[in-house]
Amino acid sequence: MRAGRLLSLLLLLQTRERMTARQLADELEVSVRTVYRDVESLSAAGVPVYADRGPDGGYRLLQGFRTRLNGLTTGEAETLFLTGMPGPASELGLGNVLAAAELKLMAALPPDLRTRAGRIRERFHLDTSGWFRTPDQAPHLHRVADAVWNHQRIQIRYRRWAHPQHVTRTLEPLGVVLKAGSWYLIARTISGSTPEADTRPEPGPEPGPERDTEAGADAAIRTYRIARVLNLDVLPQRFTRPHDFDLATYWQHYTQRFEADSYRDRAEILLTPQGRHRAAHLLPPTMARAIAAHPAPDESDDRTHATVPVESVRHAHVELLKLGADVEVLSPPELRRLMTDTAHALTALYSSPDTPAPPANGTTATATARIPCE
Repeated sequence: MRAGRLLSLLLLLQTRERMTARQLADELEVSVRTVYRDVESLSAAGVPVYADRGPDGGYRLLQGFRTRLNGLTTGEAETLFLTGMPGPASELGLGNVLAAAELKLMAALPPDLRTRAGRIRERFHLDTSGWFRTPDQAPHLHRVADAVWNHQRIQIRYRRWAHPQHVTRTLEPLGVVLKAGSWYLIARTISGSTPEADTRPEPGPEPGPERDTEAGADAAIRTYRIARVLNLDVLPQRFTRPHDFDLATYWQHYTQRFEADSYRDRAEILLTPQGRHRAAHLLPPTMARAIAAHPAPDESDDRTHATVPVESVRHAHVELLKLGADVEVLSPPELRRLMTDTAHALTALYSSPDTPAPPANGTTATATARIPCE
C-alpha cells in the first residue's frame, strides 16, 4: 500500500513538475505529515526530490530526472478502455485504479505530448446518461462485475415485467453493458431456474430491453437490467466462457432485434408540415425515422402520408397525442377511435364558460420540444 503511494507521489511530481505538500496530500488522500515522511523516504532511496521555499514553493524533482517505474498493473490495464468515463468506472468499483492508470500514462509521456493529452481532457467530455432521466440505481453492479471478471456463477432474484414478476435465475455472467444510463447484464441462463412463490406486482422503472422468458433452450444467453436485481448470491462454481462469444457483436444484434420486435404494428397517419417537423423531436426515434423517410408532400396536398411502426395501439395513442391537431390517424380503426374519443373528451373539458377565448387572429398555439442547445 505504502509502496504504491510512494510511486504515485513520484509520478505526480514527474507529471506536474511542482506541487505543495497540501496539494500532494489532497491528491493522495493522506495527511500533510504523511507526505513529509514519504518525501523523506524517496530522498533516502536516492530520488532527487527538492523543496523550494516561498509562496511559489513546493516539492519538485531534479530537472531531467525521469522514473521508469510506470508499468501498469493488471487491474489498471483492464480499465484503460474506460478512460474518459470516470462515472461508469466508479460505479464498477474501478475509479481508483483508473485514476492510477491515467497518472502512469501521463507520466510516461514526453512533456509536449503530456500537454496535448491534457488539452484533450479539457476540450472533450463524454456523458453517457440521457436527458431528463435519473440513471438507474444498481446496488449489485459491483458484485456482478466481479463475477464477470472471475467467471463465477451467480444466483439472482429478479423483478421482470412478464408474469410471474419475481423469478430466481442461476446465471453465468458473460458481460456488462452501459446504455443511456442503464446497466445491463448479459448472461447464460442455467436450467433449473424457477419462479419465486411471491409474484405480487412491484412498481419499477420504465421498461428496458430485456428479454427474459420462461421458454427457450437450456443455457440460453439473455439480457437482464441490473437495477431490477433484488438479491444476488455469488456461487462457488466457476464456468468456462464460450470461446466464440463477442460482447459487442452480441449487443449490436440484440438491440437491432429488440427494436424490430418492439415495433411490430403499423399505423397510417397524415401529418401537417408542422407535425412532420415536431415529430423529429417528440416521437421515439424509430417512429421519427420512419416519418423522415417518407417524401415531402407535393403542392396538391401539404400533408405527409406516412406509415409508421408502433409498439401497440395504446402506445401509439400516447405518442401521437403529442402532435395534437397536426396529425390525423387513418388506421388502424381502434387507434383512430381512441384519438377521436380523446379529442371529444378534451373538447368537453375545455368547452365550459370559464374557458378563455382563442386569440383574435384565430391561430392555434403549438408546443415545441425544448432542445438543450442552440
